Amino acid sequence: MSKGRPTWKIAITVVSILLTVFVWTRGLQESFSRPSVNPKLSLHQREISILAEPAFPREFQGSLITGEPVNDLRNSLRKIPLEEISERNRILLAALETSQENRKLLLDFSYKNNLFIEIKSALLKSSVNQASFIPKLVQSDLINSDPLLYRVSCSALGGGDDICLDMNLANTMAVRLLISQLFPFIAVIIGSILLIRQLWIVFRNKSFNWPPVIALPLTLIDMTILIAGGFVVLGEILVPAIVLPLSIPLLQNIGQPIGDSLKVLIGYSAMSLPPLVILSRQIKGLKNFERPDNGWLQWRIKPINTAILKAINGWLMVLPLVLLVGWLMTSLIGDQGGSNPLLELVLNSKDPIALSLLIFTTVIFAPFFEELIFRGALLPVLAKNFGALWGVVVSGLVFAIAHLSVGEFPPLFVLGLGLGVLRLSSGRLLPCIFMHSIWNGITFFSLLLLGG
Repeated sequence: MSKGRPTWKIAITVVSILLTVFVWTRGLQESFSRPSVNPKLSLHQREISILAEPAFPREFQGSLITGEPVNDLRNSLRKIPLEEISERNRILLAALETSQENRKLLLDFSYKNNLFIEIKSALLKSSVNQASFIPKLVQSDLINSDPLLYRVSCSALGGGDDICLDMNLANTMAVRLLISQLFPFIAVIIGSILLIRQLWIVFRNKSFNWPPVIALPLTLIDMTILIAGGFVVLGEILVPAIVLPLSIPLLQNIGQPIGDSLKVLIGYSAMSLPPLVILSRQIKGLKNFERPDNGWLQWRIKPINTAILKAINGWLMVLPLVLLVGWLMTSLIGDQGGSNPLLELVLNSKDPIALSLLIFTTVIFAPFFEELIFRGALLPVLAKNFGALWGVVVSGLVFAIAHLSVGEFPPLFVLGLGLGVLRLSSGRLLPCIFMHSIWNGITFFSLLLLGG
């Protein structure tokens, strides 16, 4: 940005780097203590399979529903320590248990939910008296609020399919199960074909026909101040420490889960403000440089249809690689946990206002901000200084580390590589924003399919 390197700028850079190393190291270490959302996703998948099973013809059940859903769910619930299992899952497991001894052990618990107390009492009665509770169970709201628990409890109490089974619900769950299984499978097949085709084209041409890199005329020190100083020190530490406490009076009168969703939006806004302000001031300071035709960040909004097509194409090609890396990491070292708490918030939320706020944050706001910083500003400067390959690698590395999750680091790194390649190969920033938005949006939709 300037030929000289003022002492204050060097001092800020050094301090920012030291604080960033501390914050990111601490954040990655703490991610080990955060639970993974994968076990809950697996439980939800099995629950949907149980509800959907009656809708599938028996000859197709083996290919569409793997294993024995009831036994799989029972075994999964048994693996949860009793001191950690929720009231709902405890009563569900008790209803699924075939051993009366195991059932009594699970029901030896002080339930707070009045309906659970009544179900507990009915399950502990003799088989002759259990059926008398079924009419009351049918009249309860459980059939709407928790159809799986209703069905399992109804069957455990001796009810028949005419009372316990809802075929309309089974058909709905079958559709959700099909979408959640077939859509990723088809996307991976298409993405693999596109990826192999692209690699073959590159192999034959022996070169990358990418447009010239247009980078902000900023130094690596400027980028360090933007990322370490703005994104981490100010964005992740100082500004949220001021804004979040001030937002407590605003949120305390708002019920859950809307309050949690607003907290996420406010927190993310507080984190994004400092780097956006710094980047804005850095761009305004480029008055002595000739501005490129498409702007410093190379938005190139038009033609928008090609940006969308490139984004979809990029998402399809990176999907098999991300899933492959995730599978390899889980197979080799197991689930490291550290899932983003936002995933569980989406998985458990059913409030439309709360979900709308989360959609805005994850599908619109986050892709715009993160691509503006990592692929709009950082990547081109790195590519100019170190070459395209190392620019993509380093920007992807910073992008993955910034999410502060050891378990999610490998797939996020691969995603960052894909976004970086798309940025340089297209010469545009907009396709990256669309691709990031598609990734977050489909992840969000998948959680809704499994969690609703």
